[in-house]
Amino acid sequence: MKEIMSKQQKIKLLEAAKKASRFAYAPYSRFRVGAAVLTKSGKIFTGCNVENASYGLTVCAERIAIFKAIAEAERYFDAIAIYTNTKDFTLPCGACLQVLAEFSENLRVIIINRYRKIKEYRLSELMPYPFK
Repeated sequence: MKEIMSKQQKIKLLEAAKKASRFAYAPYSRFRVGAAVLTKSGKIFTGCNVENASYGLTVCAERIAIFKAIAEAERYFDAIAIYTNTKDFTLPCGACLQVLAEFSENLRVIIINRYRKIKEYRLSELMPYPFK
């Protein structure tokens, strides 16, 4: 995968995602997720999952990170890192993939587990046919 960010930026992005997971509001599932999105301008925006007793009102960490960036006038993204404190790798849900596809077809998606193992994808691999 072609490098679009420096090693230092990548480390910063991964750490931001892990830190964001600590702020998750997950009293029902106890499944804490943190996400950090890197904009083309070099800024990082974070998000965590926020659950609700009415489960359909729950919002994923990835969408919160993207929406925070959008609210700050950022529209172009290079990468998103997603951290979960699990042994397995947790990919974004379909709703998150569609939101990500709205802003970047070539987005790098970096998944980190509790062992600091990393898997990387292009958004087009995870969501080859987004709604347009």
